[in-house]
Amino acid sequence: MNGPTGTTPGTATGTGTSPGTGAAPGAGGQRRATVVDVARHAGVSTATVSRVMNQNYPVATATRERVEAAMRELGYVVNAHARALAGASGRTVGIIVNDVVDPFYAYIARGVEREATAGDRLCLVCCTQGDPQRELAFIELMHERRADAVVLVGGSYADRAYQSELARRAHELDAGGAKLVLCGRPSLGDNDPTVGVEYDNEGGAFAITDHLIAQGHERILYLGGPVGLSTTIDRLAGHRRALELRGVGHAPELEQPGAFSRSFGYRRMAELLREGLDFTAVFAANDIVAAGALQAMEEAGVRVPQDVSLVGYDDVPVAQELRPRLTTVRVPLEEMGRQAVRVALNGGDEDDWRAPTTGRLRLGTHIVVRDSVAAPRR
Repeated sequence: MNGPTGTTPGTATGTGTSPGTGAAPGAGGQRRATVVDVARHAGVSTATVSRVMNQNYPVATATRERVEAAMRELGYVVNAHARALAGASGRTVGIIVNDVVDPFYAYIARGVEREATAGDRLCLVCCTQGDPQRELAFIELMHERRADAVVLVGGSYADRAYQSELARRAHELDAGGAKLVLCGRPSLGDNDPTVGVEYDNEGGAFAITDHLIAQGHERILYLGGPVGLSTTIDRLAGHRRALELRGVGHAPELEQPGAFSRSFGYRRMAELLREGLDFTAVFAANDIVAAGALQAMEEAGVRVPQDVSLVGYDDVPVAQELRPRLTTVRVPLEEMGRQAVRVALNGGDEDDWRAPTTGRLRLGTHIVVRDSVAAPRR
């Protein structure tokens, strides 16, 4: 986990009628123009029309202008998505996520799709359900489809065999003129031809922990996040750094890792309350875990923030829907998706990108203060 309803694995976003196919009724029942109609109107072959649309072969200026004029007069619109689906173009961007029903992935996917569409590219969304082998298989599939970029989203585990296979596929994509974009996950190394978009994961965890300490909390429970996942490692590092710099002792029993899920947050919080673990604040590893923890506290008669303060991470919609509204760390999820496409295809935004030698773009995070934090009870 670190969305709104998602797209099934390998499903393409976007619709339209493929140019050059049979005439289809348009608005008011009128026949839509086809490539054949454009060619006949311009007095050229259909191959010449295709070359003008795809811009993949030199065409005389006068001929190009005649074809473009014919397209305007006939109201013919090039549908890049349909061309890509038909395999006639490599103008495709693939995005590989764990699960699109998780808001973390869903909003990144939306950013990728919108940026791809703005560049007349088809966006293909694939879901791995947490299986690394499916990740590798989907990258292979995108390579076969001649995708311009493949965006791989989310944290990873330090598995040498997997990393080696991923690096090999990155080289294969690069040899074909495409890029593998690591979005929210560590680099494979300086010698591998990937680009990356990340966010200040550790800095966000440091800031939210420091915010709790500034309110007077020292017994802060860290809840959730799979052990060994790069996302968890960074968030725990920021949390521990804040404790150390503020002179708050590290208590191992206050670190309770687990799934990035509401069910884990609910179940583990209920267990800890029954066991009588002493804490005055909870740093949930993401907003979904926080939602589950809040439910368990409500059922146990523990009030937030009067009895226990609660914070999350990501700032997905549930953070504002909870009562009290959740203080959390905002991650620019949709912007990460947009920048992933830009970095792969254009080198990134000049105003934002400051790492052309490493191919890594880092976006900032910040705290969103709402209603779920108060000073601990005396």
